[in-house]
Amino acid sequence: MPFQRKLLDASAARFLLVGVVNTLFGLLVIYALKWFLGMGDAVANLLGYLCGLSLSFLLNSRWTFRYSGPRLPALVKFLLVIGLAYGLNLATVLGAIHVLRVDTYLAHLLGIPPYTIFSYVCSRFLVFKSPHNQECVPCLSSVVKSSARP
Repeated sequence: MPFQRKLLDASAARFLLVGVVNTLFGLLVIYALKWFLGMGDAVANLLGYLCGLSLSFLLNSRWTFRYSGPRLPALVKFLLVIGLAYGLNLATVLGAIHVLRVDTYLAHLLGIPPYTIFSYVCSRFLVFKSPHNQECVPCLSSVVKSSARP
């Protein structure tokens, strides 16, 4: 229970809210680029996704985790975490579709929790780590070690 209390604090709610905001913002950019500039789907999607990721980095670093460390190393780690989270999402979706034979629409929904949980934990304890949230890192490493035992 102490681990859970330390892992889930106000930053978790802020992280989820930022996720909703940056998703809506990215979608707005995509629609605007398509509607007003007649841009194609692939380019509009890429630019909208990049805008959403940029907003996510800005809001999560400043508001969600109140990070005051160096920005460039944090940005590099953030992009790596997002790439890994996307891979986890895709593996979950494809596994649900091809192994479990789940409906494709449901499979995409099933991919959201692993992406969100992985990106939150990594953002909080690796990307935007600060002295006030380091107390949970030993707990986290002990959980990882105990789950790796046969």
